[in-house]
Amino acid sequence: MKQFFIFVKKEFFHIWRDRRTLLILFGMPIVQVMIFGFALTNEVKNSKIGILDLSKDEATATLSQRISASQYFDLVENLKSSSDIDASFRKGDTKMVIVFPEHFRESLLHSNSVQIQLIADASDPNTATTLINYASAIINDYQDELMGETKLPYTITTQTRMLYNPQQKGAYNFVPGVMAMILMLVCTMMTSIAIVKEKETGTMEVLLVSPLKPIMVILAKAVPYLLLSIINIISILLLSVYVLDVPIAGSLALLMFTSILFIITSLSLGLLISSFTASQQTAMLISLMGLFMPTLLFSGFMFPIENMPLPLQVISNIVPAKWYYYIVKSVMIKGLGIEAIWHEVLILTGMTVFLLTVSIKKYNVRLA
Repeated sequence: MKQFFIFVKKEFFHIWRDRRTLLILFGMPIVQVMIFGFALTNEVKNSKIGILDLSKDEATATLSQRISASQYFDLVENLKSSSDIDASFRKGDTKMVIVFPEHFRESLLHSNSVQIQLIADASDPNTATTLINYASAIINDYQDELMGETKLPYTITTQTRMLYNPQQKGAYNFVPGVMAMILMLVCTMMTSIAIVKEKETGTMEVLLVSPLKPIMVILAKAVPYLLLSIINIISILLLSVYVLDVPIAGSLALLMFTSILFIITSLSLGLLISSFTASQQTAMLISLMGLFMPTLLFSGFMFPIENMPLPLQVISNIVPAKWYYYIVKSVMIKGLGIEAIWHEVLILTGMTVFLLTVSIKKYNVRLA
């Protein structure tokens, strides 16, 4: 066992001397968490809008002020006539135009009915729908204030409640997805490259003739990346809680346990890749480029899996990141326990055993 720890210590020294490896291990996770947490989000904010106010009364002024003061809208243009609407969209200056008709307040007070026109750029249909919903909500709030305690007969109202993420922050979705993507790519790539590098330089022969068994040599090279990946998990969770304001609603111990299990799964996949490849470039191409798209597409955090065709849904089941993403969402965001994720934990455990078994059998001790 002493010899095993000596090999682990040697591998740590290799990692500390390689600044590029350290940058990938610690720099890439932090950068990706910050980018996905702040820059890449499905929330719609600061969208440029224009307002055409044909009434210019107290009511339209109040509504215009509330809409422009919202974090979702940025008023960039006060239009003068209907002919300016099309020109504004053609220039690409606005995403939506709000049109207040003539005699707005007068019609509202006397006939209790008035129509506001919301015109959105539907070249991006999701953004257009979201902007219209935001503007409609502000207008409905103003209408409720005018009505006060007066309720029309047979009025049907709805009450909305957003569970787990009441503010609908995009970080609540991206943080679990980024955790899955980072661990999958970094652990797999680092492990596969580290072993293939020994093959290329010819030092693997020296290691294999040592008193330590070949499989222990391979595992000794994986242990440092397991420990460093645990540090990555801790740094990601700290950034999530204290920078992105994403709380850990469930058990931290359960979250760490399942994260370590997923790290071992990813390391096992890296060992399998290293057994089939003979160069660092090939190992990097397979582990980084070959796994990036499946992890991004089939983990579920960018595109809903249930919306995909059935064959793609079946394919998604072999992507380990899908199951870990579900675990992190359930434990970290929803605050659920082991009873809600035991199925996913068993699947990851089975994947780990399978990948380790295959990689051990495929690893060629007799170097070609």
